[in-house]
Amino acid sequence: MRDKLLLALCCSSLLATAQDPGRETISKPASKKDQKKRAKKLAKEVESPYAAWENVDVSYIITDEERQAFHRLSTDAERESFIEQFWLRRDPTPDTEENEYKEEHYRRIAYANEHFASGIPGWKTDRGRIYITFGPPDEIDSHPSGGAYQQTPDEGAGQITTLPFERWRYRYLENVGANILIEFVDPSMSGEFHLTIDTTEKNALLHTPMGQQQVSTYAQSFRDEFQPLEMLHNLGKPPAVRYRDLEAVVSTNVRFNTLPLRVRTDYIPITPASVCANVTLQLDTGDLQFAQKDGLDKATVKLYGRVTTLSRHVVSVFEDVISVEGRLTPAAIYQKTLPLAPGRYRLSIAAKDVNGGTTGDYEAVLDVPALPDDRPAASSLILADVIERVPARGIGAGPFIIGDMKVRPRVTAAFHSAEKLGIYLQLYRLERSATIDYSVTRDATGKTVIDYTEPLAALAGSFAQTTIQKWLPLHDLAPGAYTLHMRAADPVNERKITVSAPFTVIQP
Repeated sequence: MRDKLLLALCCSSLLATAQDPGRETISKPASKKDQKKRAKKLAKEVESPYAAWENVDVSYIITDEERQAFHRLSTDAERESFIEQFWLRRDPTPDTEENEYKEEHYRRIAYANEHFASGIPGWKTDRGRIYITFGPPDEIDSHPSGGAYQQTPDEGAGQITTLPFERWRYRYLENVGANILIEFVDPSMSGEFHLTIDTTEKNALLHTPMGQQQVSTYAQSFRDEFQPLEMLHNLGKPPAVRYRDLEAVVSTNVRFNTLPLRVRTDYIPITPASVCANVTLQLDTGDLQFAQKDGLDKATVKLYGRVTTLSRHVVSVFEDVISVEGRLTPAAIYQKTLPLAPGRYRLSIAAKDVNGGTTGDYEAVLDVPALPDDRPAASSLILADVIERVPARGIGAGPFIIGDMKVRPRVTAAFHSAEKLGIYLQLYRLERSATIDYSVTRDATGKTVIDYTEPLAALAGSFAQTTIQKWLPLHDLAPGAYTLHMRAADPVNERKITVSAPFTVIQP
């Protein structure tokens, strides 16, 4: 009993000492192991779509001041607000709901990934960086295989043998100058062109006696030796921010149903932190009210769309007008591309027939997928009725554009047996030794009616991204419901990707 009392007194004394505010305590310094744990924990907290947004999405256009301010934020709500204001400050038309700067920026990233990938994503390459920052050049002098090349007078004239190279010319770049000439060289002949200010680097015989003789004839007097360095420095700066004090308030009411809307959403990953959500909407002509105008039957539908988080925080808003001239067109097809971070959102769309006064609404959850950086992945499998290359001036202009292709989804997924089924799919991080299996099964019987395989190497693309664009004839298929299955098998990593999409064959 005495021992128990003594133990109780000791505990009381220790407790009193711990609670005495006047008593100083000396804390033990954190060990290196604890410091590493804290640093790792902090890095994990910062790691997220926000870090990817900073280091991938806007790495070329965010200013040093903005980056420092972003690092000082401590909550996700603050970061969300910062990102919203980041884009609003760059909006060239703040009086409209659309942000053309943001849409063009993500179009450029998509284009760079499609055209400049070479074992690494296209946005990481020098050509990708320049394209994303400054847009398409006014002129391109491309020599993808190298070979014989007649030098300009500034290069020393004479003919040389070159490595693969490209020269981009911009008539004017703000804060850089006029008549800007940028040269990219591929010394490894692997498809990865890097920016260079050494005009002799493309000379394939540079380190031979013949090449040295050619270099000695280079007319240095034609160039200011500091000009290339200054240009290189200016090319590395982010573009200036034009709109520094801007607030946007979005408020509207979503209306409800009497006008049927058919909607589908396809996802095309751009970066690990951004995905293009292509929202395609169809209005059947038979549901619209036409009115005579200038001798033509015309239907007009006003459209309002809104994307919010599940807690109703507004992420994106768009408004548009759909016009249909003549009753012969069976349906009006509209598409809006929305750059979104991976996550879950709510899409709300309202439409009003101006002539008939009828309204319709559509609401759905958008599960925007993330693009993993450690395993193969795929975009949405799009069944299309139009797949065609667009001219250079049409890249990024208008709906249905993915990179340099026009891909119009068949919203109903119903095709006449006399038509061809268009297949569009992007695959990421697959070795060139992979194979693609295509199969079509009839839903009613489960029987496979089409089955074939092709090597991935037969398709244009790289490890970073391969695009599949195909047409599947349907004349041998009886009317009914079917499902297209596509399986990409990677024997090197023993991984596979499987995607599928249902469709219906109907009588013409």
